[in-house]
Amino acid sequence: MNRNMASAAQSAASNASSDRLPWGKLLALAMAGFICILTETLPAGLLPQISDGLGISEALAGQLISLYALGSTLAAIPLVTATRGWRRRRLLLMCLLVFLIFNTITSLSSNYILTLAARFIAGMSGGVVWGITAGYARRMVHESLRGRALAVAMTGSPLGLLLGVPIGTFIGGVLGWRLVFGIISLLSLLLIAWVSKGVPDFPGQAAEKQLPLRNVFILPGVRSVLFVVLFWVLGHSVLYTYIAPFLAQAGLSGRVDLILLLFGITSVVGIWMIGMLIDRWLRLLTLFSLAGFAVASVLLGIGSDQPVIIYFSVALWGLTYGGSGTLLQTAVAEAAGENADVAQSMLVTGWNLAIGGGGIIGGILLEMLGISNFPWVLLLLLLLALLIAGRAKEHGFRTIKR
Repeated sequence: MNRNMASAAQSAASNASSDRLPWGKLLALAMAGFICILTETLPAGLLPQISDGLGISEALAGQLISLYALGSTLAAIPLVTATRGWRRRRLLLMCLLVFLIFNTITSLSSNYILTLAARFIAGMSGGVVWGITAGYARRMVHESLRGRALAVAMTGSPLGLLLGVPIGTFIGGVLGWRLVFGIISLLSLLLIAWVSKGVPDFPGQAAEKQLPLRNVFILPGVRSVLFVVLFWVLGHSVLYTYIAPFLAQAGLSGRVDLILLLFGITSVVGIWMIGMLIDRWLRLLTLFSLAGFAVASVLLGIGSDQPVIIYFSVALWGLTYGGSGTLLQTAVAEAAGENADVAQSMLVTGWNLAIGGGGIIGGILLEMLGISNFPWVLLLLLLLALLIAGRAKEHGFRTIKR
């Protein structure tokens, strides 16, 4: 009798809390994303110091970013696929331990090759973290809160760019770049303790339910989402990578930092807005975000020499792009179902390829078409993404009914 009463009380408590987000647990995942993005991008702000410290050119120092991205791109799909049967907390803790070890090696190493190797292995860990975060966050909550939970878990990335990188760059300039990587290692150690005590564990995917990689790729809706990722992120990356020469047209060369800050702030606002509405309006929010970004590209094209139009367009760009990660990860998770982690690893790989491709394609376009035509290239890519998302109403970008 007492056991039945306890069970009933536990069930009631569970039902009562089903409309609440487990903030502490989700913020631990957000912190993992924060460490990932900080580890990946911080060298960009510390290239002169790293160059001097390792006795290499700034061009060679820049390869610390490239090797991290390469590790993440190459490892995401095979490692997430190979570990999909592992318990989730164990896998997350192992990734954090890799960050702890190899950021420490980066902070202490005076050998360039060793530092590159450390960066590559840290990137592999980052690819796995991004591959499992969405599924982990969604399993912590009732299905009616999955999108909102993912939005919270994804805040680590924009906050890392908005706050972590500038602060890390400042500390590195004053106290040395090695100390900054030591601080990231310390954050990793603290997060290991947090995850061990405060984040629930979940089993991996049962062997009999694990689809072959090709079968996950051809699940209805998965390919649609991945192609939208490719075009949407590629368009963003082409313009973001070459934002400095684009702003020079309007005499805003000295305002690049301010404009990027504006983009970062509006991106965070965009994530918040998406997080509030995504559980009911995934399809509509995706279409509106793509359309809003397309409008921003048109405004940038017709007002590329007008500072006021540029400020407004960048704000609209951040607002409509900020929640893209949450929208796309939710869409691919809904399409892939129990194979969400593998589909997420495909998304991570496509995302990284689009970012890398943005730099390469943007460089070619800069030579062939000139910077003034970038908004029209961006518009074309966004219209392709909008067309694919618009047609994927049965699978991929469908209306979610809870």
